[in-house]
Amino acid sequence: MRRLMLLRHSKTEPDAPSGRDEDRRLDQRGRHDAAEIGGWIRHNPPFPTRVLVSHAIRALQTWEIAWEAMKEVVPAPEVELTPELYGADVSQLLETIHNASVTDPKRLMLVGHNPGMHELAIALAGSGDPAGRGALADNLPTTGLAIFDFDIDDWGDVGLRRGRLELFVSPKLLKQTSGE
Repeated sequence: MRRLMLLRHSKTEPDAPSGRDEDRRLDQRGRHDAAEIGGWIRHNPPFPTRVLVSHAIRALQTWEIAWEAMKEVVPAPEVELTPELYGADVSQLLETIHNASVTDPKRLMLVGHNPGMHELAIALAGSGDPAGRGALADNLPTTGLAIFDFDIDDWGDVGLRRGRLELFVSPKLLKQTSGE
């Protein structure tokens, strides 16, 4: 069994001072949402054992803030900056997942970007949480987290429609379920 967690970066400023998209930083809401999703992960094991993070500043900040919210409880995963996640399409993201066979983590998290992450999440969901699949069909919002389980022994066997969506969560959905 393998678990894949797809986390889209949090909300960002519209433009970076440098003018480069990769340099965009989280805005205040994005920092809050990253901490909120990290707190949610902290209370909802199992936790990722390896995390691949896009090199874009917003993705790295999302991971760092989420990690800060969970690190007292969650065992430290291996974390790797992965430039290939920036602007990746479904086939590139699948290749990155397949390459995880080298280190073979039981639970892998990708922190990346739309539209690739959203398209991948839809493409992987062969079964699972009907409400989550419905919500995910519309969008993988900023700080959205899609969690998939695969009944496989090797990351190289991850394929389209082979994942079971265990849960789709976002700060907005957390607020709705808590009654805020």
